Order: sequence, then C-alpha cells, then structure tokens
Amino acid sequence: MSKYEIIIYWSEEDGAFIAEVPELPGCAADGRTHQEALANAEVVIQEWIDTAKELGRPIPQPRGRLMYA
Repeated sequence: MSKYEIIIYWSEEDGAFIAEVPELPGCAADGRTHQEALANAEVVIQEWIDTAKELGRPIPQPRGRLMYA
C-alpha cells in the first residue's frame, strides 16, 4: 500500500467512485465501490511511479494529509 493521499468521492456523471492522488499529477482511478476504487488507485500509483522512473522524471515524496475537511 502506498503512502500517498488518496481522495475518494462519488461521481454521478461517471456512475462510479473516483480515487484521485493529488500529489501525482493526473493519477486517478475509478471503481464501482470504495474498495474497488482504492485497489485500482494502488495499481495506478505504481504504474505512475514506474513510468516516471522510465522517463527520468522526479517522483514526489508522499507528504501525508494535504487538505482538511
């Protein structure tokens, strides 16, 4: 499990839960349930990191909680 903040919310437009990773630009996943969206986000996070490494781009360190409700 990654240490990046993951924000999960329901998208009426998509008819799915969306899991966004704010610290990794463009990194997001979806799922029919919270659990599925979270599991998909973990896969996409690793793919984002692997791609960044291949391209020689910097990988942000997890900062923890970014926003407060």
